[in-house]
Amino acid sequence: MIAVKTIDAHAAGEPLRLIVDGFPAPRGSTMLEKREWVRRHADHLRLALMLEPRGHADMYGAILTEPVSPGSDAGVLFMHNEGYSTMCGHGIVAVTTIALERGLIMTAGDGASVVYDSPAGTVRARAKIKGGGSALRVESVAFENVPSFVLHGGITVKFASRSVRADVAFGGAFYAIVDSEAVGLPIDAAHLPELRRIGMQIKDAIDAAQTIVHPLEAGLRGIYGTIFTGPPSDDRADLRNVTVFADAEVDRSPCGTGTAAVMAVIDAMGLLGEDRPFVHESLIGTRFRGRVASRTRVGDHVAIVPEIEGSAWITGEHTFLIDEDDPLKEGFRI
Repeated sequence: MIAVKTIDAHAAGEPLRLIVDGFPAPRGSTMLEKREWVRRHADHLRLALMLEPRGHADMYGAILTEPVSPGSDAGVLFMHNEGYSTMCGHGIVAVTTIALERGLIMTAGDGASVVYDSPAGTVRARAKIKGGGSALRVESVAFENVPSFVLHGGITVKFASRSVRADVAFGGAFYAIVDSEAVGLPIDAAHLPELRRIGMQIKDAIDAAQTIVHPLEAGLRGIYGTIFTGPPSDDRADLRNVTVFADAEVDRSPCGTGTAAVMAVIDAMGLLGEDRPFVHESLIGTRFRGRVASRTRVGDHVAIVPEIEGSAWITGEHTFLIDEDDPLKEGFRI
């Protein structure tokens, strides 16, 4: 019998299951090596915790590791229904909230800043904290993401019997960003089956047509998901979006790394204002706020360093039992 303990939370509606006990310590000198070690040696635990009956097809998880870079407080790996991501924005917001409220990470300085190593690079998070001790509450988390940039602008994607234009941008993972009106679908829950299906078709079509790889890190490759953007339903937001990623998983939040990628596209068009935050709205109406913290280059590509802010809430604590004799011990999907 295996017992795995987790603390669950949500950030803007998207779940985050942080594994805090019962998971082997990932080995490796880089976060990409640690991710590969988990894939090889502990993937059965990912399956058990992400899929039914303990999770569901849209569950998201994380585990903290030892850091790999000087000055970092912890490493973090993210997991989902298909495998492991390179970075996750809503995950950083949720993990930081859990870690600070439950005292899982000891940080230097004021206790409100956490520096993470992720497979995509270093991510710096800072929390707004209210109260102290057992009454400490993280009201919001802003994180300075990895440099984000447009890899391919305005490419034509052919799938099934149609074609659309898409921008391929990196915000910690690579996304295909598509105008929802171009595929004739509004961004709402009623159209999720079609959005899932077309999102995966676009993702697969781009991966089949060309090699998507980070110019500085060959381990960061492939389209992670498709982001459909459209007009916001709330005048406090700039854009509405839904991100379909991994194996047709749908992000309930505005997607943190997706927000960074969308900001990179808008900035490349000269439309990202410097005087106010960029507000991204999710499928369920929740919002993340973004701004350009600085500018840089990634290889030959102009890049921004975005700061994304959101809030998370702890929703529960669990001890999951995995019986070796259970024929469904590694979960299932319907």
